[in-house]
Amino acid sequence: MTETLADRLADYAEVAKRMGVDAVALVPGPNFTRVVHHPFMSHERPFVLAVGADGRAAAIVPNLELRSWDLVGFDGPVFDWRDQTGYAEAFQSFMDYLSPASIGVEGQVMRVFVHHALQKARPDVRIVDAETEISALRMIKTPDDVAAMREAIAISERALQRTLDGVRIGQTEKQIEQALILNLFAEGAEDHAFRPIVAAADNSARPHAKARDYAIQAGDALLLDFGARAGGFCADITRTFFVGHVTDEAAEIYDTVLRANRKGHEVTRAGVTAHQIDDAVTGVLEASPYADFIRTKTGHGLGREVHEAPYIMRGNHLTLPAGTVFTNEPGLYLIGKLGVRIEDDILITEGGCDSLTTFPTDLQVLTC
Repeated sequence: MTETLADRLADYAEVAKRMGVDAVALVPGPNFTRVVHHPFMSHERPFVLAVGADGRAAAIVPNLELRSWDLVGFDGPVFDWRDQTGYAEAFQSFMDYLSPASIGVEGQVMRVFVHHALQKARPDVRIVDAETEISALRMIKTPDDVAAMREAIAISERALQRTLDGVRIGQTEKQIEQALILNLFAEGAEDHAFRPIVAAADNSARPHAKARDYAIQAGDALLLDFGARAGGFCADITRTFFVGHVTDEAAEIYDTVLRANRKGHEVTRAGVTAHQIDDAVTGVLEASPYADFIRTKTGHGLGREVHEAPYIMRGNHLTLPAGTVFTNEPGLYLIGKLGVRIEDDILITEGGCDSLTTFPTDLQVLTC
């Protein structure tokens, strides 16, 4: 059965009921896109979609977006406004229509000026952070969501192979980064999920490194962390390679990270907690001679955003259902020397898990 806009709006009415608020409000971003199946920009013009616990929905739409909004098929009241007149009257009419005593908002997404506009239109309204409850609706992926993620990952893996085929000693990190970006679009990406990380030698020990003018040399580690976006969904893949040759120590570090990554695959199944996955994966790293070089948790949820719930870390006892997608990305980072990270995108199933990433994880030495 195909899910309709009305079905998706009803999801947020249920969130409002469970939270005991009169309505929830969304602004352009991943939750908004999940509802309307159309991307809208977040810019200086406020744009709000609210759903009441009673099922009524209303929207504040900048006038210049009305023709795009028509594509959504929304049949509730729309309060539009123009730059020349401002948005105060639209917010007033919007809040008068909904008449909420309380409203849940996306605490990590809604900007302060939109929050203030809601408050000014109805000074006695109680505004609460409903980020966790709102975003939780995106945690379980639909078959269409998974299909889009598989496509984003397939594009990413093809782009990675094309990039590796062109790597040569003497190229700079920035040149390899530029080639990777071009290859992502050549393979069909609608966008990249985030600015790629291309880091060699000591730079690879920085988990969120930026590409430099450093020219790669024989013996360097070369870490690439990147992903395409397709159908509105993200891929997030990391592989670490070695240029020309690999030292015994670097090979041992790589093997340790690979064993941790494989442990993540082994323990994942529906009903496991985020804490249990991270505890098992990190436990492999802690039992090695390189325990002092652990700097990150095991991973994070993946979907319309490259980082979303659930967060795979100790202390997060959230039980993970089938349909959840997360990154399994253990790493070791020896500051001043090298870093190794191996990242797969994992779909949780009832009987275990399915690695959506298929690019080989065995140690690879690039002959370049």
